[in-house]
Amino acid sequence: MANPHPHHHDPITAATLELLKKHDPAIADLIAKEADRQATTIELIASENHVSAAVMHAMGTCLTNKYAEGYPGARYYGGCVFHDQIEDLARQRACQLFGCRFANVQPHSGAQANTAAMMSLMEAGDTFASLVLKDGGHLSHGMKINFSGRFYKPVHYPLHYAKDHPEHERIDYDAVKAVCREHKPKVVMCGYSAYPRVIDFKKFREAADEVGAILVADIAHIAGLVAAGVHPSPFPHAHVVTTTTHKTLRGPRGGLIMTNDEELAKKIDRNVFPGVQGGPLMHVIGSKAVAFGEALKPEFKTYCQQVVKNAKALAEALVKLGYRITSGGTDNHLMLVDLRQRSEKLTGADAEKWLEMAGIICNKNGIPDDPRPPKLTSGVRLGSPATTTRGFKEDQMRQIASWIDRVLGAGLESPETLESETKRVREEVRSLCSTFPLPA
Repeated sequence: MANPHPHHHDPITAATLELLKKHDPAIADLIAKEADRQATTIELIASENHVSAAVMHAMGTCLTNKYAEGYPGARYYGGCVFHDQIEDLARQRACQLFGCRFANVQPHSGAQANTAAMMSLMEAGDTFASLVLKDGGHLSHGMKINFSGRFYKPVHYPLHYAKDHPEHERIDYDAVKAVCREHKPKVVMCGYSAYPRVIDFKKFREAADEVGAILVADIAHIAGLVAAGVHPSPFPHAHVVTTTTHKTLRGPRGGLIMTNDEELAKKIDRNVFPGVQGGPLMHVIGSKAVAFGEALKPEFKTYCQQVVKNAKALAEALVKLGYRITSGGTDNHLMLVDLRQRSEKLTGADAEKWLEMAGIICNKNGIPDDPRPPKLTSGVRLGSPATTTRGFKEDQMRQIASWIDRVLGAGLESPETLESETKRVREEVRSLCSTFPLPA
């Protein structure tokens, strides 16, 4: 079997691999390879992060053995006394973290959190307003191939598209109001998967109130920044807030729904279970509680402040190298890089593939008003949460920008140049990663 992660410093994974080698060497080998990949590459995918050993350990406990359908004090199975206490603790910490009254910690994902929220607020066929996916929205905000677009009627508000406008590629709040007046949506959704600017939740609430709509803020990407006070909070403006617990919040993969409205909280609970889910993943809920506890500590605020500094440093360095950042920059943890200014030949698909060869992991992403199809795209989305977790600062982010430019420039030159340059950059990336190991 391959060497089980020579560069990995996480004792949890190491112990797991030792156990798995005896029971299932094939899976052990694949996990070892993935652990090595994570340890020796630079993670720039904006929706990914590296959890602490404590968060990871909580997921791999005996909590996975238990069915706990229902809620604390009202389960459909016996033997849930400690699971009740764990879920209560997770809910209390979530409420403390985000300054709200009610939290449901059971959703398995952000998309399922959105499903339950929509079921709580709308009937099939009702209209809701959101930002379209190609402008930075999310699959679960009204795509026709998703439940949100199949069972409800999405209408979309636009970004500013005039290139000479100071708010170019940012949310057009006047247009949000106009769309609401025209279509009278039951729900207005804000919060996005590829939007690099501060969201004005107060303006969204004003637009919703004008037509009697309910405001839902999906803060999946910025939840950690919100919790740390680095991005404005959707409370008290939003009626309902949904989020994932990974990404900037640096917890396990899962979802969360919050509100200050007791009646809405009861509806949401019913629509999570039994509405869209059965038994909760108690090992993940335990891990969520650990992550919320970590996010309540002062050092998490420092971390989130550095996330934003690092994103700005990367964006500014790329601009100096001849790339265009949509909307002119970033206020949060992510940016969309328009590759066409570097070369009309460059596609997001090429960039993603070439950079991965060099150990730099990102994802192709459409840019606002992108003329290319989603499988190609004209841009890449880059984020700073995972690199900041490793301890990278502004200097390292500027170095990453240089590597990105070297690789993409080589790819534009010839396959031979690309091959030799990606090998050189890969070794440099490996060396930097060994200096900044993953959290132990």
